[in-house]
Amino acid sequence: QVQLVESGGGLVQSGGSLRLSCAVSGNIFSISAMGWYRQAPGNQREKVASMPTSGGTYYADSVKDRFTISRDNAKRMVYLQMTSLKPADTAVYYCNAEILDTPLYWGQGTQVTVSS
Repeated sequence: QVQLVESGGGLVQSGGSLRLSCAVSGNIFSISAMGWYRQAPGNQREKVASMPTSGGTYYADSVKDRFTISRDNAKRMVYLQMTSLKPADTAVYYCNAEILDTPLYWGQGTQVTVSS
């Protein structure tokens, strides 16, 4: 089992920045990748960024060059630094842990609202 707890969401003006944090606990050695997803009202949940334990990163085209995923293994934390935020980035953001390339574990979500 893996437990994930997000924090750092909030209300920000267009063009602003936010950093989301995800505290990871439990059987972390089974994790193959950590990622961030988001879901806006009426939309499907979409992958925003991910970081496999084997290395490398993935970003959705809509957030490339604006968002950065990172991790601190010693603190068991995963972060999503978001810059140049747009109203279209408004969504509930979820931290995710993949086991054998399957997105099995989810946090409770944190709301990000970008005002125009």
